[in-house]
Amino acid sequence: MNRDWIATARTLSEALPYLQRYSGAVVVVKFGGNAMGDDKAMEEFARDIVLMKQVGMHPVVCHGGGPMINHLLGKLGIESRFVRGKRVTTKEIVEVVEMVLSGLVNKRIVQAINDAGGRAVGISGKDDDMMVCEADDPELGFVGRPVEMNVQIIRDLSGAGMIPVIAPVATGMEDNETFNVNGDTAAGAIAGALMADRLLLLTDVAGVKDSSGEVVTQLTPDQAHAMIADGQISGGMIPKTETALKAIEEGVRAVVILDGRRPNACLLELFTEDGAGSIIRSTEPRVKPRGLRQGEGGL
Repeated sequence: MNRDWIATARTLSEALPYLQRYSGAVVVVKFGGNAMGDDKAMEEFARDIVLMKQVGMHPVVCHGGGPMINHLLGKLGIESRFVRGKRVTTKEIVEVVEMVLSGLVNKRIVQAINDAGGRAVGISGKDDDMMVCEADDPELGFVGRPVEMNVQIIRDLSGAGMIPVIAPVATGMEDNETFNVNGDTAAGAIAGALMADRLLLLTDVAGVKDSSGEVVTQLTPDQAHAMIADGQISGGMIPKTETALKAIEEGVRAVVILDGRRPNACLLELFTEDGAGSIIRSTEPRVKPRGLRQGEGGL
């Protein structure tokens, strides 16, 4: 028992430089996948987010909820049509999407964070016209691509000590128009608009892998583009990597693709020397936001 406590104290001491590094930093976390349906994983995730806020960071959570949407569509007997492997989101389906994401899923995450001692507030991209979209592909219906971001509501909530939890449902350019937005896409757009220090994309794989199947722990944007071009990055990892690259272009300091099933994945990435997953970091210096110390993200 004594050895365990000594190891814990040593771990906390070793984390000090990272705690100092990220004090005041904005970290956007995309939460989704199997962890959302597991009570223990949800509890651990919530504790990690509360700890991040407690040590002076500004965590912002953006979530998905595909499995829950599929489940409710099935219960309601609503059939889906697919184009090139992607679901066509009709007006009927987007209403179900909004119910699930802005209601059931969003409030479950909010409750978990509050139960862990945090102060979470659930919103969607519709609130205060935070995320305005247009159709990403007319054939897919109400699947949106963010074209305008108004993130003052996130700054206000975070500055007041709250943890924003954001459902990827957005408004359109027309009145009474609703769009379903891919969770990774929404998180990338939010991180870019905030010029976040980190965007953490939690997924179901260990990170970006090379041709031999080994996780590449660090990449530059040029290396990531090359790995997509030569097929090393393929399948579902392509859109995640492209989201990361776009976020970096918009001012995010670095993006990490990591396995959200791993216990305390966010803490391992932020507060340990080795980190977790694959970090994509621009080689270009970022413009320093006004009022921040060199190297920090902020609100």
